[in-house]
Amino acid sequence: MKTTNYKICKVCVMDTSDSDIQLDKQGRCNHCTDFENLLKQPKYDKAEQDRLLQELIERIKTKGQGKKYDCLVGISGGVDSCYTAYLCHQWGLRPLLMHMDNGWNSDIAVKNVKKIVDKLGLDYMSYVLDWQEFREIQLGFLKSSIVDLEMPTDIAIAASQYETAAKNGISFMISGGNFSGEGILPLSWGYHVLKDEKLYRHIVKKYAKAKLKKVPIVGLKGEVYYKFIKGIKTVYPLNLVDYNKDEAREFLKKEFDWQDYGGKHHESKITGFWQSYVMPTKYNMDYRRATYSSQIVSGQITREEALQKLEALPYNPDNVEKDKAFIAKKYGITIDKLNEYLMRPPKTYKDFPNDKKKIEWFYDLYRRFLG
Repeated sequence: MKTTNYKICKVCVMDTSDSDIQLDKQGRCNHCTDFENLLKQPKYDKAEQDRLLQELIERIKTKGQGKKYDCLVGISGGVDSCYTAYLCHQWGLRPLLMHMDNGWNSDIAVKNVKKIVDKLGLDYMSYVLDWQEFREIQLGFLKSSIVDLEMPTDIAIAASQYETAAKNGISFMISGGNFSGEGILPLSWGYHVLKDEKLYRHIVKKYAKAKLKKVPIVGLKGEVYYKFIKGIKTVYPLNLVDYNKDEAREFLKKEFDWQDYGGKHHESKITGFWQSYVMPTKYNMDYRRATYSSQIVSGQITREEALQKLEALPYNPDNVEKDKAFIAKKYGITIDKLNEYLMRPPKTYKDFPNDKKKIEWFYDLYRRFLG
């Protein structure tokens, strides 16, 4: 959807569909400028990355001496997490692989996880959420019309991983998150990454027919407890290696018979539908712009290649009604009711009570002194 005031960054492909974008006189946006400045920091020099990676591996091994596991790796079946599990094995770490099952796994994702676990011979556990409670929570977010339908999942992932790490005496949680494909993401498109418990509880109370009893949650207080009291640290080793997602995907296909699932985070059926169809059609947010922009700035693709890819629809029109039927049935509602929720006016975190400033202050402090 382009208006008469439409503008697009001349370096990446972020545009004015992001309400917070800022373009300078040269037509460069704040997103690619901030990301470029980050990549210029000394710790992203190749030699320094190698040193930091070896230092991190030794810290994990030392901290884990005498324990069954020295780290916990969340695995979804997607490229990033599967490749991270492989690297941990190559580095001689003793990870516990953990998948949080929120009821939306695609069959391909489940098979991908099994292939990684079986070939690497690593221990694995599945943390299964109470579906009845989680369904009502996520349905509440759908009714609220906030773009962050992923917030219940992201909060449950963090809470379940903290809980499992603490139970097993694990000090390091290893994430497949990385800058190469995620360095650019407008906050209004992905506020759920902040795990705002205030916003979360507000939406559940107002829109959901569920009490928070079984599905684990973690917010700012929980982060403080696990990080400072339990001493659990989340690390992102893919930022310390020469990581190219396309190359990693081909490697996994060749070595593990890993199967592609069609898009970023599409290992989850609801996430695939939401990011590829709902976000661009309802919220005018094409998630691919953020992904491609990250890859442009990190040198993985050219701007011309990204623009060419963006010419195609982000979803398959032939699958939309079938996907809606599946999702409506899964939620226990009619397709008409699902369409009603999807037609409600779009909202972001800015339309709800939130703790954004407090959370950002905490993470800034944490990164400055302990990150």
